[in-house]
Amino acid sequence: MASPILPAFTVRRGEPVLVSPAAPTPTETKALSDLDDAEGMRFYSSGIHLYRADPSKQGVDPAAVIREALARALVPYYPLAGRIREEAGRKLVVDCEAHGVMFVEADADLTAEDFGDVQSPPFPCFEQFILEATTVAGVEPVIDRPLLYIQVTRLKCGGFIFGQRFCHCVVDAPGGMEFEKVICELARGEPGPSVPPAWGREMFMARQPPQPSYPHPEYSEPAGGADRMLSTPASDMARVPFFFGPREIAGLRQRAPPHMGRSSRFELVAACIWLGRTAALGYGADEEVRLSFIVNARGRADVPLPEGFYGNAFAYSVATTTAGELCAGGLGYALELVKKAKSAVTYDYLQSVADLMVLRGRPLFALARTYIVSDVSHAGFKSVDFGWGEPVYGGPAKGGEGPLPGVTNYFSRSKNGKGEEGTVVPICLPKDAMDKFQLEVQGLTAEIV
Repeated sequence: MASPILPAFTVRRGEPVLVSPAAPTPTETKALSDLDDAEGMRFYSSGIHLYRADPSKQGVDPAAVIREALARALVPYYPLAGRIREEAGRKLVVDCEAHGVMFVEADADLTAEDFGDVQSPPFPCFEQFILEATTVAGVEPVIDRPLLYIQVTRLKCGGFIFGQRFCHCVVDAPGGMEFEKVICELARGEPGPSVPPAWGREMFMARQPPQPSYPHPEYSEPAGGADRMLSTPASDMARVPFFFGPREIAGLRQRAPPHMGRSSRFELVAACIWLGRTAALGYGADEEVRLSFIVNARGRADVPLPEGFYGNAFAYSVATTTAGELCAGGLGYALELVKKAKSAVTYDYLQSVADLMVLRGRPLFALARTYIVSDVSHAGFKSVDFGWGEPVYGGPAKGGEGPLPGVTNYFSRSKNGKGEEGTVVPICLPKDAMDKFQLEVQGLTAEIV
């Protein structure tokens, strides 16, 4: 599961250019939803796809193919070529004036084989394969900036790397994948998108008057002292990928109370890591600890999303207790809290979040003693085919987003050396806590004989 060590290499980037829609598009201003413009959405999320050479594509430049398809895809998805502006009350809108998205071609003296069997984030040397924007005081602003940055890096074997960075205010992971699939359809010669995009942001606007119907503790600081996860320097952190395959999941199922019914893979892994992480970090028994995770509304009967919706359609749900209660209650108690938090997200819950955003100035969720999880296992990264076949790797560029390592994590699908499929989680903890965490996870996943 370790990332491959790449040979010494150089990436030669060309001059970034703006790619505008290939045909005239409406000039208008479109309001983002009150979920879209939350403080926690005001960042860029990055992804990478690695492709091997295709003999049938010899002499075809993938950068040229993708650039042309991108311009055509921006016609129906014209808001992505716009710019965000902030209005009164920190409300965000998109000015649609065909400004364009940022695009750059690059070449690297590497082959697809140099990356080995990479299957999980972080992608090796990802900084070289995504186009970063200028930061201001260490923060990357989203106001009046391109909403999408794309870099296509040609490899000397004939393969290539597609790196993208989306402004999260405008798309979530499934929505971004929908747009990339449209680029793929056009790159493969289709006349247009198989599923036309839908804006639909009015679904997640605050009610009038705003009246939050849930407590939403995730937007208030937890009880307790300082959290070492927020102050430990990156140089003092250890990074280890943990693989939860058939054996580990079976061990967790053996410890799950029968009366709860069957637990999902996500529930088991999230409960296990939250419990082990809390014990390893040594929080005080009376200190509040939280597990916060994304619950997407797509596919839910009570959330009438229009087909082709590509905006943010999720909420952060939170499981909360004290460190002492969590460690004493074990996996069964952690599972109970995870299931309860997961089932709480309904359309009314999403509207309640939108109401809270408006009333409280669109706050950032709390970070202290909080483990934040995003499961991207089903986002569709592997289905991004520009005509060169399925990617060798498709997924997040990083192990988690945000400036604080270890606070957030992606759960993704991967295979181990035996070819077994499982969930991989790139854990980042202070070095002195990592050994204890490994022992905790081993104890929770070992088969009971």
